[in-house]
Amino acid sequence: MRIGFGYDSHVFDDSAGRPLMLGGVRVPDSPGLKAHSDGDVLIHALIDALFGAAALGDIGAHFPDTDERWKGADSAKLLENAALEVNNAGYRLSNVDATVICERPKLRPHVDAIRRRLAGLLGVGVDRVSVKGKTNEKMDDVGAGKGIVVHAAVLLEETAPE
Repeated sequence: MRIGFGYDSHVFDDSAGRPLMLGGVRVPDSPGLKAHSDGDVLIHALIDALFGAAALGDIGAHFPDTDERWKGADSAKLLENAALEVNNAGYRLSNVDATVICERPKLRPHVDAIRRRLAGLLGVGVDRVSVKGKTNEKMDDVGAGKGIVVHAAVLLEETAPE
């Protein structure tokens, strides 16, 4: 078994006119996040957790923000690619636990859709994907509503060699 931990943070970009994407789900009535790709902070943290657990580096090593191929990229596609790399390295995902920290938007109305979307992208049952929303109790820039932070943990199981 391997445990991986991922972290990511992005600030809101009210001027970009891009949608907020969380876990591959478009969250309405909220500005998107400043990023090279689509800014899906939840998926970015999850990718780092997957790569970390399999000792395959980090998201920047696989999808660098200096590479124009990833400009505006759909993070859901990046997650599918990361999951395939982890599977090819001899691991399968056991479960995901993620905590999204933000003052806005309220996450509860979107959690079930996010869990279903992530489960589909990862090829696991929705019962293996946990997503929780928390505020930062008005502390620091996240608490002031300037951005979103995500912590993600994954458990990988080694697959039997064929």
